[in-house]
Order: sequence, then C-alpha cells, then structure tokens
Amino acid sequence: MSLDADPIRRRKLSDEVRERLLAQINEGDLRPGDPLPSERELMIRYGVGRPAIREAMQQLASLGLIVVRHGDRPRLAAPRLDLLAEQLALTMRHVLTHDDTILAQLKEARIVVEMGTARRAAEMRTEADLEQLRDILARQLLARAEPQEFMRRDGDFHAAVAATTGNVVLSSVVRAVFDWMARFHSRAVHSSGLERLTLEEHEAIFAAIAARDPDRAAQAMKDHLTRANELYQQHGT
Repeated sequence: MSLDADPIRRRKLSDEVRERLLAQINEGDLRPGDPLPSERELMIRYGVGRPAIREAMQQLASLGLIVVRHGDRPRLAAPRLDLLAEQLALTMRHVLTHDDTILAQLKEARIVVEMGTARRAAEMRTEADLEQLRDILARQLLARAEPQEFMRRDGDFHAAVAATTGNVVLSSVVRAVFDWMARFHSRAVHSSGLERLTLEEHEAIFAAIAARDPDRAAQAMKDHLTRANELYQQHGT
C-alpha cells in the first residue's frame, strides 16, 4: 500500500477565519449592508485572537466583499461587477505577460464574445444608445493624435456596444478583456499609425448597429478584431 507523500500544511488562523466567514456570507444569510459579528463575538466563536480576525477582515475587504469603516462593524458590501473586473484584470495582465498560449486564447474568445454583443446591440439599440456611440466616435476622432486618449475611447466604444445589450455581465467582460490586452493593443495600433483604419472599422460597426442589421454588425466586429489580432501577431504579441 502506497501512502500519500504530500506534507500536511498548516493554515494561518486568519485564512481559516476568512474561509468560515466566506461560508457564512455565501449561505445568503446576510444581505448587503448587514453587519458582520463583532470582533469579540468572532474571537469567542472561533477561539482566536484579534490579529487573526482583523487580518481576515482585511482580506475580505480587499476582495470587495465587505466594507470596513472606523468605529463601525464591518458590513456586507453590495455586489460590484466593476470591482470583480478590476481584480481579474490584475491577475490576467500577469498571466498574459508570461504565457503566450493564454493570449492567443483570449484573442479568440474576444472575437466570439464581441461578435455576439454587436449582433445583440443591433437588435436592441435605442436612439439614446446610438447617441452615446456617436459621441464616443467623435471623441476618438479628436484624440487620434493622442495615443492614451485614443486608446481610452477605443475601450469606451467596445464597452458601449456591449452595454447596448442591457447585459451588465457582458459589458463588464468586454471592458475587462479590453483592459487586459491594452498594453499590447496600444503599442501595436499606435506604432503602426492605424488610427484612421480603427476609426473606419468602428464606423462600420456603428452603421450596422444603427441599421438594425445583426449579421452585418457581427461581421464588421469580426473583421475589426481579426485585423487587430493580425496586427498583434506582426508585433510579436
């Protein structure tokens, strides 16, 4: 009989407290704004000292799950997709820097997702949506000689197309993916002087959405992102 040779690892007390608090939060007994038990209550319940409780609370706060204010008990935070996207972006940037296979998969995933958002946007867009997209395109045109601002408006356009679907998850994912790839995207697009082509492709996507033509919108988005992926490849990213 063979025995498992992996050593038994001791966990920090704060990690154990964090996991138990997470379990309580995930059970759904607390609603956003509800206070968590006091430090003293938790110390008695878990049989640990104040430092372990405070470190666990700091970890939960850094995850955006609780809000900690001086003089008040920690409270369950309201869900925030934008915070989740920010946290994922930090990790993904690190992964993209060191794993080329993930970058290739992300490019492919982006095409699939954004073809879907463009198609859905063409089906659901309102006049207010079109006005917002027009405004972003106008601002991007004015920023064509300013790399950072041009990139910011580029991301705004893709996020606004996704937001037109009314699906906040899609909108958050599209914005996050754009941010993950921004360091590669900015270098490739600006160094190649292809701002005008980017604007023309955005205009084609906008025109299809405005015309309520889902197939044309999806194809225009696919053409745009495929061209961008080829550009990344030329620049070794």
